[in-house]
Amino acid sequence: MSRSLETSGVEVPVAGGVLAAFRLGQRPDGAPTMLAIHGILSNSRAWLAVARALGGRASLVALDLRGRGRSNELPPPYGIDVHVEDALATLDALGLEQAVLAGHSLGAYIAANVAVSHPGRVRAVVLVDGGLAIPGTEHLDPQAATASLLGPALARLKMTFETREKYHEWWRGHPAFAGGAIADHDLVAFADHDLVGAAPPLRPGISEAAVRADAAGLREAAEAAPRLDAPATLLVAPRGLLDDPNPMQPLAVARAWAEQRPAQRHLIAVPDVNHYTITMGAQGAAAVADAIAGYCG
Repeated sequence: MSRSLETSGVEVPVAGGVLAAFRLGQRPDGAPTMLAIHGILSNSRAWLAVARALGGRASLVALDLRGRGRSNELPPPYGIDVHVEDALATLDALGLEQAVLAGHSLGAYIAANVAVSHPGRVRAVVLVDGGLAIPGTEHLDPQAATASLLGPALARLKMTFETREKYHEWWRGHPAFAGGAIADHDLVAFADHDLVGAAPPLRPGISEAAVRADAAGLREAAEAAPRLDAPATLLVAPRGLLDDPNPMQPLAVARAWAEQRPAQRHLIAVPDVNHYTITMGAQGAAAVADAIAGYCG
């Protein structure tokens, strides 16, 4: 598949308005449609590399979570339970009684909660560097946990940029992006989908209230993955949000989860990726696409 993907929008009626979802790439004849759910400070374009790596094995539809991307004007309430309902509404809008769900970071918690609360709607779950309890936040109050987990990332929401190129440059200098693993055309698409306003200035369109509400619910949301009955694969990155050596999902924790039900749970440690490049870089995207395709045959 060429680097440019055809993108078509899907409007999803939800509480408070319309949620935006996008089919990334063409829908090959006979290929099943699966639903991809992005992370807490991300948007649907984080799945471009995965959609490309899937080729004709599945058709990927990625939603913009409430408070992000083209869904950024949807009103509260926010939180995991609302995202679960929005994901189910997306399946309904696509005419899917059952589907494979993939979730990255916050999206992994949402996907696991959909599968636990509505098992008949989920064929299998692919959790990407998320879904399990995050070490170091267990005993913190929700706001302290949010600051500990997201810290500098939240500061971006208050920044403004004179041009789109300035925002592209900001992302190119981000520690997780700076190594060049993410194709620049995907970086530009991801960044542009995040911006709102008329230059100058432009600003990220993510709702800080949505981010804080979602982060506050992660501890409770992490209770779903250990209860999963659906077939599930968890892919983990050895490096964290800033390309640091502190993974979001430590290998030992992930291994213990997989070993609870070895017949239905699989663990894949993706080498040489961080929390972003596990979906947005070619190597990570290939691993995620293979895991998705394994459930779509």
